[in-house]
Amino acid sequence: MSNKPTVQTSENTLTEQIGQMLLFGWNGETEEERLGAGPHALRLIDEFAVGGIILMGRNAASAAQVRSTISELQARNAAAERPPLFVAVDQEGGRVQRLRPPDFTDFPFAKEIGDTGDPENARAFASAIAYELSSVGINWDFAPVLDVNNNPDNPVIGSRSYSEDADIAAAMGSAAVRGFQNDGGILACGKHFPGHGDTNVDSHHALPTILHDLQRLNDVELKPFRAAIDAGVAAVMTAHIVFPALDADRPATMSPAILTGLLREQMGFAGLIITDDLEMRGVKDHWGSAEAAVQAVVAGADILLCCHAQESQQAIRDAVVEAVISERIPKSRIDDACKRIASAKARL
Repeated sequence: MSNKPTVQTSENTLTEQIGQMLLFGWNGETEEERLGAGPHALRLIDEFAVGGIILMGRNAASAAQVRSTISELQARNAAAERPPLFVAVDQEGGRVQRLRPPDFTDFPFAKEIGDTGDPENARAFASAIAYELSSVGINWDFAPVLDVNNNPDNPVIGSRSYSEDADIAAAMGSAAVRGFQNDGGILACGKHFPGHGDTNVDSHHALPTILHDLQRLNDVELKPFRAAIDAGVAAVMTAHIVFPALDADRPATMSPAILTGLLREQMGFAGLIITDDLEMRGVKDHWGSAEAAVQAVVAGADILLCCHAQESQQAIRDAVVEAVISERIPKSRIDDACKRIASAKARL
């Protein structure tokens, strides 16, 4: 008899487990579908059995609407007798804010907070964001940005970073973690590991490479992540960037050497590892979203992020299921991820 896991229909199935590892966003053909629980949003719950959802700007018009949509999706998920959903958003401040005035505060860039020189300002800033998010049912912010802004030609980080100085970025980022989690009661997510600061390529559009040696990475890029781990950060988001000093062939998102060897084993991180959006061209153009997802799970990722297209989302889910059935992904890897997810949800 084969020991390979089989896909069944009961609650404790492989597909339900893998569903907990999926954090997906939704579109819609009309504004009403994008702002409410339209067909795509309901498919995330009913078919993909996702463990989490992400709100983009297209999904948010007012505080009352956001609260109502989240409540409806959480209720539908609860009716399926699944653990409560992660509800995530990129609410960093500055240009990356999915929730906008007049119902939500127009928060400053992280760089403006960093320039004050006082980490307590970063903590207060994060606590205020967390208060607004939790008031509408959001329990996870994909912040703080822990990248060190040390390349003036960087097209995607810039003022999203607290500082071009690694020590300041570390102090501010770790204070923000405490503001989000200890004061605000939501999960924080440090990004983009092991550092997106020193590149002149945006991984949304292409695959960057950072050529620094390990000593330089330890002295600069990794310093804010170590501080955030010491502060108890719940999650770390991966970067779609190749670091040849760590792995010459694969970007961090798909690298066992980086996610398991460096982040887990050397840096001692025990929380959630989530990928950046797998539809970004830094990985999609080279491997495809589905193959990138499989390699990310093998590498050590616990949660797979896909923000937009239903076709990509289905391909990701199906590819991971098939990879476990074929034993390309060890079943123990799925069990391990689900234990971390359950632990994080218990904190909420």
